Amino acid sequence: MRRLDVALKIREIGVIPLYYHPDISVCKEVISSCYRGGMKIFEFTNRGDFAHELFAELVKWGNETMPDLVLGVGTVLDAGTCSIYIQLGAKFIVSPLLNEDMAKVCNRRKVLWVPGCATASEINRAEELGAEVVKLFPGPTVGGAKFLKAYLGPCPWSNIMPSGGVSPTEENLAEWFGAGAFCVGMGSQLISKEIIANRDYNRLEKLARESVEIIRKLRS
Repeated sequence: MRRLDVALKIREIGVIPLYYHPDISVCKEVISSCYRGGMKIFEFTNRGDFAHELFAELVKWGNETMPDLVLGVGTVLDAGTCSIYIQLGAKFIVSPLLNEDMAKVCNRRKVLWVPGCATASEINRAEELGAEVVKLFPGPTVGGAKFLKAYLGPCPWSNIMPSGGVSPTEENLAEWFGAGAFCVGMGSQLISKEIIANRDYNRLEKLARESVEIIRKLRS
């Protein structure tokens, strides 16, 4: 998939779940549960020693068991790490910050690059560098939905993904999509410590399905 295909897939689903765990079996359960719930795109969070090796195994597993899964990587901070993950099969790269060297790497390989931005000037610079989608991060603390709505007034062409503090509730999702979000990133509010501790993957699947349905309803 090229970056425009990935961007359209993100727009279609409306939410990117994100997670990391050092145990690959837990990662597989989480990804599978979200996938069954309709979230066929997933952001593996780049944390912990040998995270890239874990990701490589997940890519191979995903290709065999869920061919239409779009698997990318988040919390990538520099061009070198970006190159490693692209080589391992990442379909998109998400960062909490704006690093111009990463733009060059991703654009050269036609891989979707989603940089983290907190101001209108940063968003503008990211788009000048070729970002199709920009991550508003951390969403609630940089102005939240009010900032997003105010920014999109004069800049309606921007595709903004709030991340950080987004929860799988109709109230929260209505606030973000009502403000004009292109999609949202959802981590611990969806994939909670409680779910992981109890291995309650059926609940995770249910929450994922409900979130996708809420977003579909809000858009219609």
